[in-house]
Formats: sequence, C-alpha cells, structure tokens
Amino acid sequence: MKIRPLPVVLTAVITAGLLIGGWFTYRNEADLKPLDRIATSAPGVTNAKPVIGRSSITLNLTLDRDANLRNIYDTIATEGDDIIGSKDLKLNIEKSGSSEKLEDAWASMLFEVAQAMDHRSYSDIPSAMKQAESKNPGIQAVSEMDDTNVYITLKDDKAVKYIVLPRVSNTIGVWPNA
Repeated sequence: MKIRPLPVVLTAVITAGLLIGGWFTYRNEADLKPLDRIATSAPGVTNAKPVIGRSSITLNLTLDRDANLRNIYDTIATEGDDIIGSKDLKLNIEKSGSSEKLEDAWASMLFEVAQAMDHRSYSDIPSAMKQAESKNPGIQAVSEMDDTNVYITLKDDKAVKYIVLPRVSNTIGVWPNA
C-alpha cells in the first residue's frame, strides 16, 4: 500500500489549523473577553486591553480623570480571580496627555518615594506627597496602598499621572558566610 503525500499533508495542515484556531477562540472567549468586561466595569476605567502571559496578566488601561487605582485593582483582582488564578496582575496605565508640571513634581519626590519603597517604610510616602504639594502649587498628590501595590495619583488642572509601584515581599536567601 502506497501512502500518498498530498492527502497526508492536507490532513495535517487542516488538523493543525483547527486545533490552533480552537485554542485561540477558547482563549479569547473564556479569558480575554471576561477579563476585559470586568476591567471596563470598574468605576473610572474607560478602556481595557488584557494581555495574558505565562506568569502574569497585564491590563493596559485608559482611565478617567477621577479614577481610583486601588479600587480598580481590587475590583479586577476579586472579580477576575477565576481567570487570574496564581498569575501576577499588573496594571499598565495609558498616558492621557502629559504635563511638564506633573513630571517635575514626580521627579522632585521620586527619591523619597524610592527610598521608602526600598526600605519598606511605606508611611514615609504620604509625607513625600505633602512635600510635593507644597513645593508645586496646583498639584494634588494622593497615595494609597494595599497588599500588593502602592498607588500614586498626581493631578493638576490639565492632566493626571498614575503610578503603580509593586510591593515586593521579603525574600529569604542564602547568606554568603553561612
């Protein structure tokens, strides 16, 4: 019995196409659309685009001027727990216009915020926000925190800057002299 190569190749190509197409359809309908729906239902979110990776889920968000980052993260994390599972949830906020005033304010407080994050003295961040407000009139600086992130919102009369800083837990390593 002679095996004809054309039917074998066509069968393999059609089978691979159906499997890959089915996988993409399943992923789109079972993961991406529900996560997009959950994110856009959060108050303050105007647009959301989820990107699912092996170990993390990144949500590219467009936010309103009065959005509350901590509430948005909490809503997405709790309602999307079935989809997110053990993956890390990361928020990537799309810039909606920038202000040189906000960038200067962020640059002026960046050292204090970075030091507070590195030393895990998170209570120093609100004082850095108050200093930035006093040094830069017309700027509103708000910071919030939960178990996973520190959320900073800077506002002026024209623009808003949202910053999400992940809190990294202490890692136990091996001491070099042990």
